[in-house]
Amino acid sequence: MSNVCLVTGAAGGIGKAVVSRLAQDGYAVLAADLSKATAEAAIEGLPGAGHRAIVLDVTSEQAVAAAFAEAEKHGTPVDKVVAAAGILLFAANGERPPLTEITLKDWELTHAVNSTGTFLLLREFLRSASRRQIENGRFVGFSSVAAQLGGYRSSSAYIASKSAVLGLIKAGAREAASLGVTVNAIAPGLIDAPMLRQSLPPENDATAAANIPLQRIGTPQEVAGAVSFLLGPDADYITGAVIDVNGGYRMQ
Repeated sequence: MSNVCLVTGAAGGIGKAVVSRLAQDGYAVLAADLSKATAEAAIEGLPGAGHRAIVLDVTSEQAVAAAFAEAEKHGTPVDKVVAAAGILLFAANGERPPLTEITLKDWELTHAVNSTGTFLLLREFLRSASRRQIENGRFVGFSSVAAQLGGYRSSSAYIASKSAVLGLIKAGAREAASLGVTVNAIAPGLIDAPMLRQSLPPENDATAAANIPLQRIGTPQEVAGAVSFLLGPDADYITGAVIDVNGGYRMQ
C-alpha cells in the first residue's frame, strides 16, 4: 500500500486530530504513541483502510529505526511523516518553572522528545528515502509560537527545544531536496489541547483570547488542516518553511 503517513504523538490532542484528518484525506495512517492502547484508540473508526497502531518512543534511536524497517518489511513503507510527539513539563505546583529551577533531567527529557525525537525521525526518513524512490515525500515537524516569541506559559527548556526544531527544518529541507522530500514545520499558537490546558483552564480563555487578533483559542482541527496542506500537492514547491497557526498572535 502506498501513501502511508507516520504520525507520532497520535494520541495527543493535536496528534489525534491530525490522524483523523489524514484518514479523511485518503492516507493510510501509521499511528504511533507510547501506549498501544491509546494509539489504537486514535485510529478506531477512521475511514479508509490500512491504518495501523504502533508503540514508539521517539527518543529511542533503535525504536525509530525499527519502526521504519518494520513498515518496509510489511510492504507499507512510510511515504510521509508528521512528528507531532511533544512534551511540556511544569513544576510540581503546576506553574511554569523559571530557568533557575529547571533540573538537568527535565531539560534533557524535554529536548529528547521535542528536538532529538524530531531529528531521529527526520534522519531515519531520509535514510529510507535514500534506499528507495519516494514519490512526493513529506516531513512535517512541530515547533511553537513559544519558540518564536520567547514564550509566556512555556518553560525555557520547551522554548529551546522547539527553537531547535526551527533550525533543523531548514537544514533538513536543504539536504532532503535531492531525495524528492520536502521538510516543513507547523508552529501552533494557543490551541485547545491538553498541553495548553496544563497552564490555561477554560474559564481563562476569554482573557487569553483578548491578546489574539482573531479573539479566540485555536482548535486541533485547524492545526490538522495546515498539516494536510503541507502533505498535499498544493505544497509541492514549499520546503524549509514554517506555517504559523496562531490566530495572529505572532505575525512576522
